[in-house]
Amino acid sequence: MRTIVSYQSSRIVELMDTRDDQRDAEWLKDALQQAVMLELSTLPPYLCAMWSIEDQESDVALAIRRIVFDEMSHLGLAGNLLTTIGGMPRLADAQTAPKYPGPLPGGVRPELTVFLSGLTKESLDLFSRIEEPDDPLAESGSGHTSIGAFYAAIGEAFRQHPELITGAHQIRRFMSHHGEGNDVVEINSLAAAEKAIGIIKEQGEGTTASPENPHPGEEGELAHFYVFRELFHGRRLVRTSENPDRWDFTGDAIAMPSALPMGKVPVGGWEAGGLPAPDDETRQRLVEVNLQYSKMLSFLEEAWEATATAVMQSKLAAAVTRMRMLVEPSQLLMQRALPDGSGKTYGPEFRCVDP
Repeated sequence: MRTIVSYQSSRIVELMDTRDDQRDAEWLKDALQQAVMLELSTLPPYLCAMWSIEDQESDVALAIRRIVFDEMSHLGLAGNLLTTIGGMPRLADAQTAPKYPGPLPGGVRPELTVFLSGLTKESLDLFSRIEEPDDPLAESGSGHTSIGAFYAAIGEAFRQHPELITGAHQIRRFMSHHGEGNDVVEINSLAAAEKAIGIIKEQGEGTTASPENPHPGEEGELAHFYVFRELFHGRRLVRTSENPDRWDFTGDAIAMPSALPMGKVPVGGWEAGGLPAPDDETRQRLVEVNLQYSKMLSFLEEAWEATATAVMQSKLAAAVTRMRMLVEPSQLLMQRALPDGSGKTYGPEFRCVDP
């Protein structure tokens, strides 16, 4: 029987409150399912912002693209961490898939409402708050448990129970051309599990010693939190003093690129948001994007479920194809004006629907 996992819950908070000596195999499976959901939840908002940028070769578009590929790798690694201990990622269900606007899964950063829109200062601020470490090296923290702290707890549970690692149902995909450490690799040992968790944490938050990404695509690349803060401030992050190191956003200016004015997707999607009904062509594109997104999630599940390598790779390739098929209709939606005279446009809803 298929297990249904609720996206809108406080499960991560509950898991973090569990005593260390009670963090057993079931705790780890539960935590890693939540991790898979967390990694998926960041992709639609980042993609909407990236796709809205008119010059896709601009520095800002390229910076967000690098982060998107990191997050795709993180989703693959989180799924492999789950399957290696006998779990199975669940994504392709309306109750499990992310809902926008809405919270992050599991009660992480409860002060945040994650929304889909084009690139704006508001969306950049949101993205940085999603990635924020507990003790950032530049600007103060929010006071809530970070995604990094959650992964640290997962890492400790693996160290307590290395015997759970089986190496079963492992997706493999070469992605290091997008950045060091971005390959989706097999998790067949404690060392591999610890390395994967380290990559996920440090690419998002940096380390306690430096805001730089220890697994970069380019030399000097920053961790996601600091990239988004740079883009928000419109200034490069630079070291302002040493011993101790201090950093501030006082470097060279970063120009905000021109972007299509995609509005914020309302609760339940555009047709549920109180606007006049979209025309037939717009509705068709909305349906197409939702359907391809849902198929992508289904193919990802089927890839992890496969026992034969050839089937796994075929399903993974199908998921990647569906991902690519989202780009053109999404950008076309961003060129269609909302019927409310606001000057904003439609955009993808990323709703999980029945095929």
